[in-house]
Amino acid sequence: MRFLSLVFAAAGLVSAAEIPAGTHVLLRLVNSISTRTARDGDRIYMRTATPILVNGQFVVPVESYAEGTVSRAVRSGRVKGRAELSIRIESFTLPSGKTIRVSPHLSSVDSEGTEQRVGTKENEIQQGGTKGQDAEKVAVRGGEGAAIGGIADRSWTGAGIGAGAGGAVGLATVLLTRGREVDLRQGSTLDVVFDRAISID
Repeated sequence: MRFLSLVFAAAGLVSAAEIPAGTHVLLRLVNSISTRTARDGDRIYMRTATPILVNGQFVVPVESYAEGTVSRAVRSGRVKGRAELSIRIESFTLPSGKTIRVSPHLSSVDSEGTEQRVGTKENEIQQGGTKGQDAEKVAVRGGEGAAIGGIADRSWTGAGIGAGAGGAVGLATVLLTRGREVDLRQGSTLDVVFDRAISID
């Protein structure tokens, strides 16, 4: 059957389409994903938010189904290490019911209200850092300690000791608190790019 399709296509009786390498498509998540709960092998369900057109023909229409898998999920650590989520896009299902095997790479991610970004490893999503918030926690604790130390001792020495103690408490709070997780909410969009051409009969 495949041979006949190729013969007919060569004769101009059947048109064969191909998604060119370098093609971008935007995918919208149907289900939410978080490094709090995600496990390797979990399924990911999406729909195409933009169509793929080839020579004016809708090869992959909007709202086509897309499926993928979580290939790696790492929670944020308490002392160090940020949350990481790697996903693999595996297939598109067209409205006709035809399934196309694909393996595009992740280019960017957009999840409203979060600071996710694509990491250096292929198809990896990372949560933004919290250095600014961490410094603020330490500074606030230090200020609170200085105020308490100054009141108790009625001197700058007491304030200094209080600031040191408060800073230590703030640092301990930062170290014992988990960082933010990667949270891709329902409706988040993923921009993916095809590294190689995909033939569609």
